[in-house]
Order: sequence, then C-alpha cells, then structure tokens
Amino acid sequence: MTTYLLRGVRPLGADPVDLLLADGVIADVGPDLAADGAVIVDGAGLVALPGLVDLHAHLREPGREDAETVASGTRAAAAGGFTAVHAMANTSPVADTAGVVEQVWRLGREAGWVDVHPVGAVTVGIAGERLAELGAMADSAARVRVFSDDGHCVSDAVLMRRALEYVKASDGVIAQHAQEPRPTEGAQMHEGDVSSVLGLAGWPAVAEEAIIARDVLLAQHVGSRLHVCHVSTAGSVEILRWAKGRGVDVTAEVTPHHLLLTDELVRTYDPRYKVNPPLRSDADVQALRAGLADGTIDAVATDHAPHASEDKDCEWAAAAMGMTGLETALSAVVEAMVDTGLLDWAGVADRMSVRPARIGRLEHQGQPLTVGSPANLTLVDPVGRWQVDPAASASASRNTPFAGRTLHGRVIATFLRGRATVLDGELTGP
Repeated sequence: MTTYLLRGVRPLGADPVDLLLADGVIADVGPDLAADGAVIVDGAGLVALPGLVDLHAHLREPGREDAETVASGTRAAAAGGFTAVHAMANTSPVADTAGVVEQVWRLGREAGWVDVHPVGAVTVGIAGERLAELGAMADSAARVRVFSDDGHCVSDAVLMRRALEYVKASDGVIAQHAQEPRPTEGAQMHEGDVSSVLGLAGWPAVAEEAIIARDVLLAQHVGSRLHVCHVSTAGSVEILRWAKGRGVDVTAEVTPHHLLLTDELVRTYDPRYKVNPPLRSDADVQALRAGLADGTIDAVATDHAPHASEDKDCEWAAAAMGMTGLETALSAVVEAMVDTGLLDWAGVADRMSVRPARIGRLEHQGQPLTVGSPANLTLVDPVGRWQVDPAASASASRNTPFAGRTLHGRVIATFLRGRATVLDGELTGP
C-alpha cells in the first residue's frame, strides 16, 4: 500500500501539521515529518476532516441502474469527500431481506470507492403493512443497523411501535420519513404564499411535524432509538428540541438543499427544485440552520436522489421528486453554515462525519485525526471555487439543483483507509 505524507494540512481548521498515512492508519502527526518513499501531498492551506459519512443516499441499484449504480454513486461520494454512505432501501427489489442488503453491500465492496452500508426496509416492500426481516438483515454480512422505508412514511402507529421495539435487540435505529400521507396527497410544493400564487397544491408543514411528534413519544415509551430523516420545517426543529430536553433518544438530519434553497425557486417551474420534502420558506431555512448549529439537528445527510433524464426533463407536475447531492454537499454546508459563522470546521466534522458515524454505529468512521485512527479523511480547499457542471458529474444522473452555480469549499483529496480515491481534485480509481 502506498504511504502518503500530507504536508502542512490543518486538522479541523487548526494550525498546520504533517500527517503520515501508512498501512491504512494515521501513522504519525507532527511538524516536519519525514518518510522514505512516501508520496508527498502539498496540503498548504487545506483543511483536513475525517472522511464524511452520509446517512441517506439513494444508489438505485438493484433495479434502476439507468439512474444510478452503486459504482457511479460511490464515485460521486468519493468526489464529494465521503468515505462511507448508507444506501437507502427503496430499490427494486426492495432491500427488505438479508439477500438484497448483502447484494448491495457486496457491490459496494467491489466498487471500492467508499464503504457502503445498506439500509434495510422497515416493512415488506416498503408497503407499510408488515415488518420486514429486521433481525435477519441485522445478522447478515451487511450488519444492517439503520432501517427505513424512506420515500414512504411508516404511518401506522402500531407498526412503528413494533419496529422500534424490534430493533432494540441489535442496537438498531428506525429512520423515519416523516410525512402524514393524507394531508400531502397530490401536493406539489410547500404550502405557503408561493404555492397560493402559483396555484399548486400545498404540502403543509404540519404533515411532517405531526409524525415527528407521534414518533418521539413512541420512542420514549419503548426506550428505543429514533432517527428523523430530512427535517425541513421550523416546527419540526422545535419538536426535536423539546424531545431531546425530555431525554428521548432521537436524532435527526437535514439536507444541504434545505439549508440553502427556498420555495421561491419553484416560481421557475424548474423540475430540478422538486423534492420530497419540498423546499420550504426562508423562515424554515433559518430555523434549520439554527437547529444544526445548536445540535438539535445532529447531522447533514445528502438524500442523494438521482433520476434518469426522462423522469426530470418534463413538466413540473409529472417530474419525479429528488435531487443529487453527494458532490455538492460539503460546499453547500460551507456556504450555509461556515460562511455565516454558524459552524466552524470542527462543527462541520461533527455534523458530517462524527455524529453520522455514531448514529449508524460505524466503528471505523468519524474518528479523530490522531495517531492510530483509520486513515479515512478528506482534504478541502476552504476558499477554492468551482462551478457545478452536471455534465462533469461522477453520478450517472444530472438532476442537481446547483447546476451553473459557483460554490466554494472544494474537495482536493479523499482517502479511504489510507488509499487515495481522490487526488488533486480528481478521482484516482478504486
């Protein structure tokens, strides 16, 4: 294995040091290190972060390889600074058995770009009628610890309670897509002033908030772990803050696009901005930023949702919901949280690596950049600017909401267990 000497990098934005990566770990940390035969990486001015961990990505394989594959999705992840991703269960067939989650896990190992951790479905076929094989998936080679019907809400309270009880045995967590089905039937965008002007069916905030309120009470009642996917409203933040104050074992994530974009963009009728949950108001965006800054929201997760062109390049009403996000996530967080002074680089590492790894029970991710830790890390140019070009994306899909936008906070290098997957801003091969 190649040995790398990273010269003058700034761990979590602190003072410059050298990092020596050898045999899959951080072998030494200090000034003016020397290592015969090591590949020297000039890290002057670069911020070193533990490899990013995504709790929520749709890799589409098996079943929708026209939109994404495990290989193409994880290339995009590596390019975005990630060393681990959780692959959501709404594939075809659904990842609701040990056999399917092991298939996804093996595809990730074969691709070699990042560690792929399959998310198991909560219910059979994500149909919300009966529990899937939660124990078998937890005991499989994939060691599933996160279970979700994402894309669908586990709306049956009895079924949700049983799921929360069942995963306690494996120290698992139920990741809920909080969307009360009836109030959102036919909804096209956030319910508010813009939807009224455009005449589009509104998606009320209360449809999300009601499920979160119910589920934190259920989690408290059974003493289990609950995770809330893609929180999008100010009211949701307040419910989570209340629940954490009562000692409920609940965590939550927010997406980069919900931190940066608002429903005003829907005035363009550009299907790139159609997403579930929908883009919300500026007041919601500010509340989400504040919740992430104070720790009420634990993590940033991409909800990377690639779609084939025919599913997005159409009129608004017919377009699929979802946005790609693995390659732009870090830059979006820099703009929303670092540039605004709400988070420093240590905070970014905590919300995009440390806490997501803890929630997913990933022992070898999200570790401090100290001697002996696994060499999973990313180097970022904090002022490096780049323009988002969908045609240059490593993903198989092009439905980014940031197309043509200039972002900064550019990933220069990514290392997975000491092996470079990105160098000089370019993918190097698994």
